[in-house]
Amino acid sequence: MDWGSVFNLFGILLIGYLLGSIPFGLLITKLGGIKDIRTIGSGNIGATNVLRTGNKYMAAATLAADLLKGTTAVFVGNWLSPDAGLVSGLGAFIGHLHPVWLRFHGGKGVATFIGILLGVFWPAAVIFCLIWLAMAVVFRYSSLSALTASALTPAILYFFGQSLPAILFLFMTILVFLSHKGNIMRLLAGKESKIGTDKL
Repeated sequence: MDWGSVFNLFGILLIGYLLGSIPFGLLITKLGGIKDIRTIGSGNIGATNVLRTGNKYMAAATLAADLLKGTTAVFVGNWLSPDAGLVSGLGAFIGHLHPVWLRFHGGKGVATFIGILLGVFWPAAVIFCLIWLAMAVVFRYSSLSALTASALTPAILYFFGQSLPAILFLFMTILVFLSHKGNIMRLLAGKESKIGTDKL
């Protein structure tokens, strides 16, 4: 076993984790005068919950920041190798879900998922967004749109010959579903809020 390579991959995983763990939703809303986004709506630090403040600009900034930290993590890892880029991206995803700064309670990971996908294989990120948009237009459930697009991502990557990324995103999709457990239960019960109907 090449322990030097193992050490390098562990280091890049840690760097990705630290990038992903930056709680942009919390930081942006505090700068915008919101005391603590975790006391609003679902209590999540992601863009969807930030939107519940009524400030579309803060929500857009959160979405962009959470997305770009995933892309940045992949690009940092790519300095070593494409495989290291995948490892760093995984670290960023885990960091977003479980940031050490917030006692491991973070966001649901969709924006960072897209950002990592953008860095790994951008055509799949475009397809993800198109699937999300189509589902949102038809059903008007943000969570269902994200879950559907995430579930199809591994198959899309495999179709394009991206076998190793497909395995990574299969694992990440499982984590996305776990982070949306409450949404899934509400969808099954017919109690999930539709896009444009969320109330504070």
